[in-house]
Amino acid sequence: MLTKEGLVELKKEYEELVKTKRPLAVIRLSDARENGDLSENSEYSDAKEDLSFIDGRIAELEELLHGAKVVTSHGKSHIDVGSKVTLHINGQKDVFHLVGEWEADPMNKKISHSSPLGKALMGKKAGDMAEVEAPAGKILYKIVSIE
Repeated sequence: MLTKEGLVELKKEYEELVKTKRPLAVIRLSDARENGDLSENSEYSDAKEDLSFIDGRIAELEELLHGAKVVTSHGKSHIDVGSKVTLHINGQKDVFHLVGEWEADPMNKKISHSSPLGKALMGKKAGDMAEVEAPAGKILYKIVSIE
């Protein structure tokens, strides 16, 4: 599952890998190959490893983009993927964006629908409470609003 914004970001990453990064990695590998004995050529090994990583990520993105289910709309009556949720936690308000697994970025308050907090929020309504089991104990969140 992806939001529309998440799909755009993954497509952008795919295009950059295919059109820019992979061709540069191929050139780097070719240049390194010309530097003599491959068994003692660390630049060749590094270039080969980088190209392999890029090819792996391209394959991963192709599979993801091919089978992606994009969430196009969500209601404001209950929490779903794509919802922006204002939560009241220990006397503070915080806004989280519920997203698909591939676009989760907890540092920027984008949480996956399959994370413990995401699971606790899914389907809830404004005014509901969500309880999450954390290493430090249970955390209780009050859902203030849904966008």
